[in-house]
Amino acid sequence: MDLLALADFNLVARHEGFGRAARATGRPKATLSRRVAELESSLDLRLFERGARSLRLTQEGRALFKRTAALLTELDEAAAAIASGMDRPRGRLRISAPLLFSQTAMGKLAAEFALKHPEVRLEVTTEDRAVDMVEEGYDLVIRVNPDPDESLVGRVFLRDQLVVVASPKLVRPADGSAVPAVVRGSSDRIAAWGVRTPNGSSSVAINTVLGLSSLIMVRDAVRAGVGAGRLPVSLVSHDLAAGRLVHWGNADAPEIALWTLYPSRRLLSARVSAFLDHLNNAFPNGTPAELAAHIEG
Repeated sequence: MDLLALADFNLVARHEGFGRAARATGRPKATLSRRVAELESSLDLRLFERGARSLRLTQEGRALFKRTAALLTELDEAAAAIASGMDRPRGRLRISAPLLFSQTAMGKLAAEFALKHPEVRLEVTTEDRAVDMVEEGYDLVIRVNPDPDESLVGRVFLRDQLVVVASPKLVRPADGSAVPAVVRGSSDRIAAWGVRTPNGSSSVAINTVLGLSSLIMVRDAVRAGVGAGRLPVSLVSHDLAAGRLVHWGNADAPEIALWTLYPSRRLLSARVSAFLDHLNNAFPNGTPAELAAHIEG
């Protein structure tokens, strides 16, 4: 496969048109068109659907772009690093991170990283949805309990767990009647929480009085005594230690695992490697206590 033709194909795909790619790079439009046509001919595949006023990738074109865009970027970065005689972190680093982690920890992490690596322009976007790293231009994503994805590799860097907590003013009924509860989002289908304690497992019947979109909002409402809540232990450990909240037990729910994910490839850019090291230094053991200390620090 002609790497130059492949690079031109990626250029056109990224800019969504021959004219836009030509204007952005100063390359002749005819040259780009010819090279893409040669690549289509060599692969015996149509990579673009060409309309009178539009150009869009075919299914095969999207697959090729997804597989090769990151690799070509890595090759460019490797060549630049060798040419400069060093492989120091620099350039733009785009990260997608979940809402709660961003609100509680990412600002401090980003600031410390920026001070340590001034040649990296770090951009963090907060969202809980599963982003398409290649098409949306992310170098690294942080996700909670992500679904398996063969196109991505990564590791767990933090673990947490849900606990059921309440204000000391809210007493858990001994007769098993429902307690007021604060939940994230809508819980029309939830009638009870499973709770584990050293004495065994039990069920807490709940009556939802508040549905909120943020776990920080849930914590604040639980602190105010309006109802019990299920929250990450890292978010409430200091409240528990100070007596502002009491622990009813561990929630009968899966462990919370935070993953760093990036495209499956043999070469990692220096800036991505540097941020992975930064996370490892911040949370060497990946425990809820480390995250709680980071939040309160």
